[in-house]
Amino acid sequence: MPTFDLYAMDPGDPHWQVPANGAARFSWEYDDGRDRLLALYQKGKDKQWDGQKRIDWDLEVDPCDPLGTPDESMSLYGTKHWAKLTDQDKGELRKHYASWQFSQFLHGEQGAMVCAARIVESVPDLDAKFYSATQTMDEARHAEIYGRFLHEKIGMLYPINDNLQSLLGDTLRDSRWDMPYLGMQVLIEGLALAAFGMIRDTTDKPLPKQILAYVMQDEARHVAFGRMALRDYYKQLSDAELREREEFVIEGCYLMRDRLRGVEVLENFGIPKAEAEEYSEQSEFLALFRKLLFSRIVPCVKDIGLWGKRLQQAYVDMGVLEMGDSNLDLLMAQDEEIAEQLDAERFAEEEQERVAEVTDAIEAGR
Repeated sequence: MPTFDLYAMDPGDPHWQVPANGAARFSWEYDDGRDRLLALYQKGKDKQWDGQKRIDWDLEVDPCDPLGTPDESMSLYGTKHWAKLTDQDKGELRKHYASWQFSQFLHGEQGAMVCAARIVESVPDLDAKFYSATQTMDEARHAEIYGRFLHEKIGMLYPINDNLQSLLGDTLRDSRWDMPYLGMQVLIEGLALAAFGMIRDTTDKPLPKQILAYVMQDEARHVAFGRMALRDYYKQLSDAELREREEFVIEGCYLMRDRLRGVEVLENFGIPKAEAEEYSEQSEFLALFRKLLFSRIVPCVKDIGLWGKRLQQAYVDMGVLEMGDSNLDLLMAQDEEIAEQLDAERFAEEEQERVAEVTDAIEAGR
């Protein structure tokens, strides 16, 4: 079925054209690269995988509860509207929330693919071009997987959120070669990683857990790439240039924080926008969710050298400044380990099933 037939709201024009700025840069130095980046490039090649084969698409998914979403996590919970919902209505609401959330993941992954391709084009160093070429393939795989999950398992999509689209547009329109790194690798990818991790660690549904664990294994490398490249480059910038990038981060963080309301879902259920925004703002669960989503961004921003007073004050206002002390390397290592452990458990279970089948066949033959 065509994607446009599955949108819960009119997505508008089927194509979004963002004017490209900046130069395409070639490098004629083919034998001089940073060891850390070349090692990451090798890892990027070694860790390629096929989403059609690694993920068990035969697993059943209940479209009305695809993620095992608890009642308390929905912003309507406890309001006058909640009491009027039937069990069927609540299942439909869960379906819409999961569709909205994974649709933003899908649109974000397409944006990441375009940004990674832009980095290949514009970054001056060949080692960075090599790695970002592997990332472009990773992001294509992620978009493919999220698209398949939405089409085949949920049967519904939502258009890209306005704030996510705004940040993507600002990132892609900027002519400076480091901005796709900063906008995508640090802000959008960092926020997505935290959202992926929260669902991965709380869902009891095996298919979305697989998808998120394997995607996060890739994303851990992507964030490491952005940190390496920007940390090196930002050491060379003037105070004025650093302040410009800090302003971009501040604006981007506010946009991303405001993206996380899911107001479009409540509007689809007939609730006026202002009222829907109020419910989303008052939800204790969503307030905690929004705060935890910055657990990957704040330490990364601090690590790459953007930590001026105005930026710190913005994080104080958002209530996330203490996230700057999070151990980002430990979080990324855990992302890698969880995916490998999930693989080991799955393949051990499959091996046991094969052994049981052989044993049964032998017994039947006797």
